Amino acid sequence: MTSRAERVFAYCFLTFFAIIALFPIVGVVLLALNPRDAQISGFGLPEQVHPHTFVEAWQVAHLSAYLRSSVIVSACVVIGSTILSILAGYAFGTMTFRGQSWLFYLLLSGMILPFEAVVVPLYYDLRQFGLTNTYASMVLPQIAINVCFGTFWMRAYFRSVPRSMLEAAEVDGASSLRTLLRVALPPGKPAVLTLTVLLFMWSWNEFLLPLVMVTDESKRTAPLGLAFFAGQHTTDRVGQAAAAVIVAAPVIIMFIVFQRSFIRGMASGAVKE
Repeated sequence: MTSRAERVFAYCFLTFFAIIALFPIVGVVLLALNPRDAQISGFGLPEQVHPHTFVEAWQVAHLSAYLRSSVIVSACVVIGSTILSILAGYAFGTMTFRGQSWLFYLLLSGMILPFEAVVVPLYYDLRQFGLTNTYASMVLPQIAINVCFGTFWMRAYFRSVPRSMLEAAEVDGASSLRTLLRVALPPGKPAVLTLTVLLFMWSWNEFLLPLVMVTDESKRTAPLGLAFFAGQHTTDRVGQAAAAVIVAAPVIIMFIVFQRSFIRGMASGAVKE
């Protein structure tokens, strides 16, 4: 049992680092609330709030097209990665088959391999199939990478499911798929939602893959479009800040909406062996 002094120290320690983490974020938001022609230097409160700066940044930076591409890519990546991770995690966590351990560790090696080392060969492979400059060139590689972590995550959850529940469903004549959907998966909603939030965050913030695979401006994702906007408007710091807030907003909103399930999935030992 922790003492009161230990709890106070822990809260002070966490508050200190929370302030350090939030300080630049608050600074960017305050900067975005100034008029675009304002000359701002350093951290400071705006003399007058100008919310129309976000409207101007939206129009000048063409964020509608970039956000649409990010939504398409992220949705496909999250859906595909989650489904494959659940199926693979269920197989590795509840079934026994030849070469199971070797195949699982081979799959985990995808988490170790740096993406930067394979992006150039991957570009040439996809170009041979005519997939470059398409959404598929951004979706398929991310699904392949995310399934490695997703399988590890869901396997750990399925290993924590009581064997008696699975055996009872088997005795009742339920198929493996029915057992997964009706018995094993419903209690794992926090683990699935946590995985979904992580996959969405990683996919939404992906920068290198769209930069290499896409040349068509209409298919640029939001982070890539933001980088091009910042390069073309180097002196428009207020506009850059407003565009950055808009690009980051979907991830923040999703985390706020699912924060309880996310924290529950992390704290309940979703990766517990």
